[in-house]
Amino acid sequence: FAAQRHVLTYMEDAVSQLLENREDISQYGIARFFTEYFNSVRQGTHILFREFSFVQATPHNRASFLRTFWRCFRTVGKNGGKDLLTAQEYHCLLQLLCPDFPMELTQKAARIVLMDDAMDCLMSFSDFLFAFQIQFYYSEFLESVAAIYQDLLAGKNPNTVIVPTSSSGQHRQRQPPNDCNPLDGVEASLFYQCLESLCDRSKYSCPPCALVKEMLSTAQRLTFYGFLLALAKDQGINRALGALPDKGDLFLDPAMDQELEKFICLFSSRIAQVSGLAISAPTSSSGDTANLPVRHSPRINSPWKPLHHRRKMDAESEGSNEETDSSE
Repeated sequence: FAAQRHVLTYMEDAVSQLLENREDISQYGIARFFTEYFNSVRQGTHILFREFSFVQATPHNRASFLRTFWRCFRTVGKNGGKDLLTAQEYHCLLQLLCPDFPMELTQKAARIVLMDDAMDCLMSFSDFLFAFQIQFYYSEFLESVAAIYQDLLAGKNPNTVIVPTSSSGQHRQRQPPNDCNPLDGVEASLFYQCLESLCDRSKYSCPPCALVKEMLSTAQRLTFYGFLLALAKDQGINRALGALPDKGDLFLDPAMDQELEKFICLFSSRIAQVSGLAISAPTSSSGDTANLPVRHSPRINSPWKPLHHRRKMDAESEGSNEETDSSE
């Protein structure tokens, strides 16, 4: 259980943070620190502003990062799909949550959406998000899939079999049809056999084989990016991963909306209280307004001024001092 849940990874990270911040933590106790740390792990907020090596360290971290990215920037796509961004702009959003997030992963996700189009083309938030989810969460799996696909295109089969009639006992490979055209892709059934074998032996996260088989059941041939796009669009795989809602509910987040509504109500009530204090004045027993001094809030200018403006003011100040001295 500890290995499956990556408990050791979180314990090592907690101890590391404890040692780095021991002076601050000593003020409220170690027990409280560990309680808050593992509460943040459970809530998925522990990955905020962390280094990429930690963000991708566990499947839970990856899912938490995907969920956080969606919740923080889901308003980008609320304008009826009119808010389109480039891969570079989406990468800037990712770096707001993880400063050293690699551009390579963003480009790979964008390539799933854009296929052979230029990488500076615009993408909708939903298209990028679901492609990014597949590329980020299953990154090691997709690297192996890319190698398998290239082998199949080259006429090789990564799944080798032992031919019993061979006196040498060497491994031979089943040869797919030699008329494979890169534009036509590879045979879907043979491709799935290789994926099934990969999932059985892989130690990394893989999409459920049953869902992949169902997804490929209607295809005769497919390309690599066609397969990735199908993964990104498959809602069954999205539900199995569990980080994002269905596409139809992508711009709905009742919990976040409720928190925002509470904040807006609280902020509005505070503004109303301040405004009420400003416009209502106490009255005397005769009904006339009490003779209380009226306080006018002075306008406070920004303390920052351009350097040349400060020099000009200093020069004028020195000149005025000379006139004052001469007049005396």
